[in-house]
Amino acid sequence: MSSISIIGLGNMAGALADRALAGGHSVEIIGRDPAKAKELAAVLGGATVGAAGAAPAGDIVVLAVPYGSAAAVVSEYGDTLRGKVVIDITNPVNADFAGFVTPEGSSGAQEIAKAAPVGAHVVKAFNTLYSHVLAAGPAEGRPLDVFIAGDDAQAKARVSAFIESLGLRPMDTGQLPMARTSENAALLMLGLVAHSIKHTNFFLGVSISS
Repeated sequence: MSSISIIGLGNMAGALADRALAGGHSVEIIGRDPAKAKELAAVLGGATVGAAGAAPAGDIVVLAVPYGSAAAVVSEYGDTLRGKVVIDITNPVNADFAGFVTPEGSSGAQEIAKAAPVGAHVVKAFNTLYSHVLAAGPAEGRPLDVFIAGDDAQAKARVSAFIESLGLRPMDTGQLPMARTSENAALLMLGLVAHSIKHTNFFLGVSISS
């Protein structure tokens, strides 16, 4: 089991923390609003509360903040992230959900990695799951797929083990630049919500034919 620090207090932070606790991990909640952090920890039961800006206790640190502030958060924590696995769950979509705010040819995860200290390993994951779908877990007995991308094999192995402990299925897509593809998949999901499915009670997964 791992120790997990989750930076953020939103719906994804809560869903990930809840599943991590159920999977037997120790969970630390970190947010800029101490009262809200304590409130979320109390609702979850079993989570501890860390101080914003202080070194995260977890070996795995989940960035559950909006993309616009993610790189700044990573820069703020600086060398305290050295040696840790940093999971980026963000989607750098623009305001009209028609494209990205990242530089052409890059991804949100790659931009976040630029802000991380040497020795921190950024892995993209969870960005194609809505929080309520993640909270609900397997659909009709089928595990939810979590697409991951990262440059460090050991970091991806640790994230894969973490994902499996949550009752989900990790799907390794390759090196960190592949994060751009999963971010495009998240953009596709937004298009489906707007133009065809009209709700968010779905997930993207892989069906393997024999």
